[in-house]
Amino acid sequence: MAAAKSNTNWFAIGVSAAVVVVLVVLGGLVVFLNNQATAPGVAPEGGNVNQETGAISFGGGDDEVDVFVDFMCPICGDFEDAYGAQLQSAAASDDITLNIHPISILDRYSQNTKYSTRAAGAAYCVAENAPDSFLDFFNFMFANQPQENTAGYTDEELASYAEQVGAGAAADCIADGTYMNFVRDQTNQHEIQGTPTVEINGERIENADIQSRFAQILP
Repeated sequence: MAAAKSNTNWFAIGVSAAVVVVLVVLGGLVVFLNNQATAPGVAPEGGNVNQETGAISFGGGDDEVDVFVDFMCPICGDFEDAYGAQLQSAAASDDITLNIHPISILDRYSQNTKYSTRAAGAAYCVAENAPDSFLDFFNFMFANQPQENTAGYTDEELASYAEQVGAGAAADCIADGTYMNFVRDQTNQHEIQGTPTVEINGERIENADIQSRFAQILP
């Protein structure tokens, strides 16, 4: 008796197998992208960058002032207007050690461009590639600070600003977003909830007490 004709639908099996392969590839891509997003940030190199604390340090005074700032934060801009020059002058005279921490808590106010994170990452790029220009870049960024709920500046504009203060060597680093994950890690590590956040000799200071505490240590 002749063998029964096979009813196996090889086309359907082939399609199903292809779908499985696609799903596996997509699953692997999702895992890869998630790992990339949560991977520990590469620490910047540079003589004035503390790779563990994220501080970009100036001066050699016994009293240490740590300032955590978000480049989108308008109150940080007010803080820099009030105290920035005084702190930087005291550091230059070795009356204090000034530790600047660019962090990011206000990405939600930049129309999904992650401006706070990109700007802080750009600051680390400058600290690594043109350390002598860091304070000029830092001051320039606050002097030209974008308003909240705007897109902020593009990476190209950030690189242009860096070039204007003599930090053109940081352009590729800025374009690559090299230190965005490091910014994220430092923000989480220091448990920053608001900016500016100020610490004096390791003690976190209430904003209402900043002026009186600065009066005790600044010349």
